[in-house]
Amino acid sequence: MTAHRYGITVPLNAPLAEHPRLIAELAAAGYTDIWSAEIDGFDGFTPLTVAALADPDVRLGTAIVSPYTRGPATLAMSAAALADLAPGRFHLGIGSASQLIVESWNDAEFDRPYQRVRDTVRFLRAAFTGEKVTEKYETFQVRGFRLTRPPQTPPKILVAALRSGMLRLAGREGDGAIVNWLSAEDVRQVAPYVHEGGPDKEIVARIFVCPIDDPVLVRAIGRRMITSYLNVPVYAEFHRWLGRGELLQPMWDAWAAGDRKRALELVPDALVDDLVVHGSPEVCRAKIQAYVDAGVTVPVLAVIDPRPDAGPLDAALTLAP
Repeated sequence: MTAHRYGITVPLNAPLAEHPRLIAELAAAGYTDIWSAEIDGFDGFTPLTVAALADPDVRLGTAIVSPYTRGPATLAMSAAALADLAPGRFHLGIGSASQLIVESWNDAEFDRPYQRVRDTVRFLRAAFTGEKVTEKYETFQVRGFRLTRPPQTPPKILVAALRSGMLRLAGREGDGAIVNWLSAEDVRQVAPYVHEGGPDKEIVARIFVCPIDDPVLVRAIGRRMITSYLNVPVYAEFHRWLGRGELLQPMWDAWAAGDRKRALELVPDALVDDLVVHGSPEVCRAKIQAYVDAGVTVPVLAVIDPRPDAGPLDAALTLAP
């Protein structure tokens, strides 16, 4: 298999005002997709608005925005605006996010994530028709909302999914899944659940890539990333489900005991190598291709460049297709 689409995560390490030029260079180099990540930097929609105006052909997607941090109507309006700006090019990726983002940073309750995402997908489908929505869903209620400017081309809705329930939801009620923090081989475990909803469902994978041939440096970076993410309960449960519970339990125990230094030491090199693509650009391309061969339809690179003098596009351009 060969990916017909090849994406990169924004924002890049540059002021947003410089992104129109950077997006144009990425598109010229062969990147077809620009996907945003909404964690603790910029929001998920503004960088995509810049990208939509910078290039008339590039595809866009949120990976992801959370239905806990925006009300249903606000989320529908934000998506409709971007779909109007880039008709047929915008994919709305939604997902529950994590306890840290929802509860610690946004003072909301991380309650029934499966049901909340499912209800949001159903509401958005209805709202994008332009009809008035009055509905009592299991996790929220909407009374008399109508998009006065519904998108002429409704965006595809993708669901960020980790384990079987959400993966099946992504295939059954969404247009596909967004996956994250997994190896190429792990894709073979998650893809069949999505494809229960149909063989044409998209699987978008955010892939951490560091095109540096320095395994000691990359593994040090990877250990910090892994301890930051895989101690979050939703990701810990995901990796238990993938079969890594025994491998990761010593690290989890050290982290829970407050011994951060020991937790870093207990992350195996092989795990970093599985979850962070690294090596020469040629090696990285081959590893990215392994994700595609396993079932990913849109690889989206989250590029890591630790060199202090590197420009915002240096690593990305070495990885371009």
